[in-house]
Amino acid sequence: MSKIRSGHIIIADTQFLVAETVKNLILADPRYSLAGMVTTRKELLDLLKKDGNSLLIADFESLDCTIPEDLKMFQTEFPELKMLVLTNFISKTVFQTLSRSGIRNIVYKNIDREELFSAIQATLKGKKFYSHEIIDQYLEVNENRIQMEDSRNLTASEIEIVKMIANGLTTKEIASKRIISTHTVSTHRKNIFKKIAVSNASELIIHAIKAGWIDNIEYYI
Repeated sequence: MSKIRSGHIIIADTQFLVAETVKNLILADPRYSLAGMVTTRKELLDLLKKDGNSLLIADFESLDCTIPEDLKMFQTEFPELKMLVLTNFISKTVFQTLSRSGIRNIVYKNIDREELFSAIQATLKGKKFYSHEIIDQYLEVNENRIQMEDSRNLTASEIEIVKMIANGLTTKEIASKRIISTHTVSTHRKNIFKKIAVSNASELIIHAIKAGWIDNIEYYI
């Protein structure tokens, strides 16, 4: 398989052993090529100006980046850039900040080779991907807020719409599949968010995984 432009990968991390390990795994796989490795925000910006149509695997907290300001700047300046966050630990606050910034691909540094490449493929395809540990951690943090009985408040139609949102369908696409108006879909979406007390799609998906409407594999593949 030839190396394609979207398979160019930039590694941005100050932890030498982690960066070297990811680099060696990337170089050993013919699907990808290494665009470069950086350890500072300036180096990252300089490289992105040369190769902004890449996949960025980054530990933003280890760099001198400001979240969410820098993330928004990256997304504005380099709209073709795809980002996979690699981290040692993520707090609920940081998770929510990344989520609000549109980051839907986050993995821990203790993942194995298979999970890393699953995350890479999901990110390149525009699919969401979280490490299982992050899913478990987030659910544990929200255990008292997100209760299973809340899910019984949703109708069968609303659960189907949740599944469609999880699969990345737009409001227009959902309306077409359900043969309803986009306004009706928007109303359903608002009602769903209110019923299960979530504020964005990522929180909705986490709730859906816990409730058993979708599983984590279905979610990111």
